[in-house]
Amino acid sequence: MNREILVCCGTGCLANGAQAVVDAFSAAISGDGSISVKPAVKKTGCNGFCENGPIVTIYPDNITYYKVRPADVSEIIKSLDGAPVERLLYRDDSGNAVCSREENPFYAAQYKIALRNTGRIDPSSIQDYLDRGGYKGLEAALSMSPEEVIEQIETSGLRGRGGAGFPTGRKWRSCREVPSDIKYMLCNGDEGDPGAFMDRSILEGDPHSVLEGLIIGAYAIGARYGYFYIRDEYGLALSHMEEAIASARHSGFLGKNILGSDFHFDCEIVRGGGAFVCGESSALMSSIEGKPGEPRVKYTRSVEKGLFDQPTVLNNVETLANVPYILVHGGASFAKLGTEGSKGTKVFSLVGKVNRTGLVEVPMGATLRHLIFDIGGGIRDGGKFKGIQTGGPSGGCIPEELLDLEIDFDTLKANGSMMGSGGMIVMDETTCMVELSRYYLSFLAGESCGKCTPCREGLRCMLDILTRITEGHASMKDLDLLEDLAYTAKEASLCELGRTAANPVISTLTWFRDEYEAHIREHRCPAGVCTALIRYRIDPEKCKGCGLCGKKCPAGAIHGERKLPYRINPDSCIKCGLCRHTCKFDAILVE
Repeated sequence: MNREILVCCGTGCLANGAQAVVDAFSAAISGDGSISVKPAVKKTGCNGFCENGPIVTIYPDNITYYKVRPADVSEIIKSLDGAPVERLLYRDDSGNAVCSREENPFYAAQYKIALRNTGRIDPSSIQDYLDRGGYKGLEAALSMSPEEVIEQIETSGLRGRGGAGFPTGRKWRSCREVPSDIKYMLCNGDEGDPGAFMDRSILEGDPHSVLEGLIIGAYAIGARYGYFYIRDEYGLALSHMEEAIASARHSGFLGKNILGSDFHFDCEIVRGGGAFVCGESSALMSSIEGKPGEPRVKYTRSVEKGLFDQPTVLNNVETLANVPYILVHGGASFAKLGTEGSKGTKVFSLVGKVNRTGLVEVPMGATLRHLIFDIGGGIRDGGKFKGIQTGGPSGGCIPEELLDLEIDFDTLKANGSMMGSGGMIVMDETTCMVELSRYYLSFLAGESCGKCTPCREGLRCMLDILTRITEGHASMKDLDLLEDLAYTAKEASLCELGRTAANPVISTLTWFRDEYEAHIREHRCPAGVCTALIRYRIDPEKCKGCGLCGKKCPAGAIHGERKLPYRINPDSCIKCGLCRHTCKFDAILVE
């Protein structure tokens, strides 16, 4: 039996030693002529379940192994014609070993469209992409008129996956109707949200799907040239997209007379300048032009006057990855998934205090409870769910009482948050919501381009108030001022960075105001996080006198005698929390 051995070589798995696993498989197979494996080993993109990497899948046996090390390779090879290596299989919530991904609760409830090829193909091989139906969407598009292509996108109900959720078909049609000999098609791959890696994984694992979507979009609007704007830190994504563009050009999918038609289109990559604000459309276009990445006032829309003052369409990575699927299967098929106003699926990065973290794709309309508890396996270490931050640093916090909220563009917005690009950060009771807001405001204030006063000054003023609250130096008047500043920035800022930056503040004030008041009135941090408002103490009833906390304390603040309760000197304690994580007897208390 010819088999494929697929090794996940996304960024997460590579960081965990996946290349050494690839090398070990290649060496083992080449040295054993009795093994029938074709190809020897295939390097794929991200499998999504990053914390369990490196991940290895054997086809057609449909067996997936997790946390594979080079030392495990010989055992896997020997098992190819026998029983699976059970110790490397994933164990479900009941503790049973499962062989296939379909049995793994992390994957079982997912529905993959944007991620349909990631983890299944070699992203550097155009032939792999073609074998999975690649460029069939482009073939279908070129057999239609541009108008018919746009109609299919409109029928699908596809909305932009970059955050704003603007209808893709409407954007394409608006640009198509602008009379101009020069138009541009752009892809936004400048993903900058902390904790988000959806676009990176698609670019790394399936670059041709994004490129095919860009070409189809260009055909629909009448563009002859395009750009990928990709975050400079995404080295693997950049190299895979460079390979994809070169191989597509060589194979006749880019350049002149694409697939024998009279359609000409080519594109290139521009590396992002490292500014979060360049994810905003007009700032991104300014950056491509070689100017400072600053937003402009949108008196004129970019579909009328965008890049180099020409009609321009900008879509993000995930949006474009859906386009070939829609052209092959039809807009109506895509529209069957999701909710009334949000069709299809959405990719999320599920991270934080949840048992199963990683990349998840589910139909729009799935509930937060389903995402966190069914797919994510619930709260880590038996903790209690407190809230979830959706939409990255500019999103809002959703509390426990809204766990059954359906995830779609309009519902999240109506409840003080946003879809954003798809970041989902789960929090338990050890998260301080005031400190969380301060952290996000610190990030966003640093990323403000400074062009408009409400954002430049407003965010820094809010950050100053939040810092004083976490340090116990604020008054209730400060809380009122914080709320006023938040709504002012939301209403008066030039671009979406400033307008959405207040979301973490507004949402936590809405749902967790009692925590703010505890910091101000009682000089107490209920979550035990804000160092100025807490102290560490050792419970003498629980302390066994092992002395491990004293050995680990970087400040030398813990003293005692073996087999007797130890003590913490509050004047020396720097409140780093290392003792609490070190103690095996839960004897370290935070008050």
